Amino acid sequence: MLDVNPLLTAVDALAGRLRAMPQSALRRGAAAVALELARELADRAQRLEEPDRPPREMPDAGLFAAGDQVAVAGNDLAEALRTSGTARELDEALDRVDRAARAVR
Repeated sequence: MLDVNPLLTAVDALAGRLRAMPQSALRRGAAAVALELARELADRAQRLEEPDRPPREMPDAGLFAAGDQVAVAGNDLAEALRTSGTARELDEALDRVDRAARAVR
């Protein structure tokens, strides 16, 4: 089983930053970056959990849900990786979260 704690830590940190951002920062693009990340993480989790079923797209729940959507999708992916993922998939997810975190600074 993979140690997914680094992914959980990165996701939680980013989600916390997004939750604390003012509306103006979310509108300037942080929420869009977060939604794109959440959708990608959810897609990856679904492909691991249900490889024979097409992934469903995470809906846009609005600016103020961006942090929560990242947290939910990131935690789902961490659990999927813990049980059936590879080190490479974990590294890719960590890289993706890191790139999103840099984009919303």
